[in-house]
Amino acid sequence: MDAGNPKQRGGNWLLNWVEARVDLSAIRHFIAKKTVPMHRHSIWYYFGGMALFLFCVQVATGILLLLYYRPTAEAAFESVQFIVAEVEFGWLIRNVHSWAANLMIAVLFVHMFSAFMMKAYRQPRELTWVSGVLLLGLSLGFGFSGYLLPWNELAFFATKVGTEIVNDVPVIGHWLLLYLRGGEEVTGATLTRFFGFHVAVLPMVTTALLALHLLLVQSQGMSRPPSVEASEEPKRDMPFVPQFALRDLLGWLVILGVLVSLAAFFPWELGTKADPFAPTPAGIQPEWYFLFAFEFLKLVPAEVFSIEGEFLAIAFLGLAGLVWLLVPFLDRRSSRGLPSPLFTWFGVLAMIFVFGLTLVGWLHANP
Repeated sequence: MDAGNPKQRGGNWLLNWVEARVDLSAIRHFIAKKTVPMHRHSIWYYFGGMALFLFCVQVATGILLLLYYRPTAEAAFESVQFIVAEVEFGWLIRNVHSWAANLMIAVLFVHMFSAFMMKAYRQPRELTWVSGVLLLGLSLGFGFSGYLLPWNELAFFATKVGTEIVNDVPVIGHWLLLYLRGGEEVTGATLTRFFGFHVAVLPMVTTALLALHLLLVQSQGMSRPPSVEASEEPKRDMPFVPQFALRDLLGWLVILGVLVSLAAFFPWELGTKADPFAPTPAGIQPEWYFLFAFEFLKLVPAEVFSIEGEFLAIAFLGLAGLVWLLVPFLDRRSSRGLPSPLFTWFGVLAMIFVFGLTLVGWLHANP
């Protein structure tokens, strides 16, 4: 090594060693040119990075839990008990994993609704929106499949109620029920199947879709809201490195502090082991991120114009979700730079629907 080389003395010898073998000029050029818009709504840009950070926490803690977890009806509950009670810092890892899952879904909802209200789905970012909505759907799948894995009473009966709902899907409903449960009832086969979804299928699909989403975001950049674009004020940008990256890192530190505090002071209860022969407990509810759908199903009458009410409710939720996914292709006015009050109100009503019914469900569970 040339001790007189100032770059090497400055600590850049590793970077110089890599650059001598790999051409990093394109990456350097991209980083130097990449900027982030600065305006009064810029704070919403940081929620995407927070969601990514929480996903990484999920992966890291999930791998550690896999070292001790056993996905069978006979051993699942006991293995989680062992992690919490016997494994050093096992209680903390499990609590961080559980709270990170909930925080990630909450952050993703905020990220999605803020992107919608800022019309970030406009051309040419249609695929960015579609991939983001699908990632939220996959995150809900993580929550649903992971909820059963401790094999406790609450998770068992919540999964039983949740999987029964798909039976009302037209044509393929019963087939979906059998596919999810691995049979007619929730059994050890269901647990094994959900474990496979949770640790193999969903991570594989999510990683591929996340890579596409990040590629689209990096190549297209972050959009300015229409109100900012229409403003006569000069447009300002912030360099991604180091200004925005450091602020993003600060957001990660904040969410990490919240996460560790929740894990330490509000441990995730394990409850009692599931008994498939026990009666369904009164007031059973799904996790909070499914409460809006659960409450909506309860609001719909048993029969509407001779049509089963639950079927109509599921059809409505499915159609609304499809419209939400295809908003970039339906809202052509925003893509042409024109106001689109119809879709703005659609977004407002969607937020009221989701957050309002979630609050109602929470109040029912905590009178």
